Amino acid sequence: MTHLEVYLVVSAILFSLGLFAVISRRNAIAVLMGIELILNAANINFVAFAKFSSVTLDGHIFAIFVIIMAAAEAAVALAIVLNIYNNYKTINVDEASSLRG
Repeated sequence: MTHLEVYLVVSAILFSLGLFAVISRRNAIAVLMGIELILNAANINFVAFAKFSSVTLDGHIFAIFVIIMAAAEAAVALAIVLNIYNNYKTINVDEASSLRG
């Protein structure tokens, strides 16, 4: 696994699966998992480009920043999902449409 193309293909597959999960699922937890796959695909790209370019540390710093942001996003989103479940007894995002303004 020394070629950049291998990392890009794996990243593209992860991104596609994450995008498919976000578009096709109505379960809020599945949507969150799809978002995490998309963010991890971006992290693979950051680290792969950092490994194969002359700039050494920028990709790793961006990947760590994305991981931190993903953890914060997951915590806030799970709190929102728990609140929706407490109010509606479901985690289907379509049934939470009364949150719209």
